[in-house]
Amino acid sequence: MSDAAGRTGPGRVLVAVYAVFAIAATSRAAVQILTRFDEAPLAYLLSALAGVIYIVATVGLVRGGRTSLRVAAVSCAVELLGVLVVGAFSVFDPAAFPDDTVWSGFGSGYLFIPLVLPVLGLLWVRRVTRGPAPRA
Repeated sequence: MSDAAGRTGPGRVLVAVYAVFAIAATSRAAVQILTRFDEAPLAYLLSALAGVIYIVATVGLVRGGRTSLRVAAVSCAVELLGVLVVGAFSVFDPAAFPDDTVWSGFGSGYLFIPLVLPVLGLLWVRRVTRGPAPRA
């Protein structure tokens, strides 16, 4: 396992995407909660939760230690569960979500990146915790 897991190569790209989503989701949710909370409180709170999860995953990936990577893995797993559950509810009961969240429609408003990102995060954590592949 490398302490630089999220600071080099593909890990850097993954961290950058997580950081963008952390800033975007948190900022959007903050504005929505402060200006239109009564319109769709569940959607806006879920977007805020997504933002917090993205922040935690970003920090865990950047720090790269054993505990940090475990935290990142849990964050990615919770994120994936959130995308699947909220995505399903938003598709099958659109009235429950009068405004979109980051996870609505399985992240369709964000080119499905919210659906793919936690899978990539989990695969990356698995890769860096297992160490380099043995040479043939």
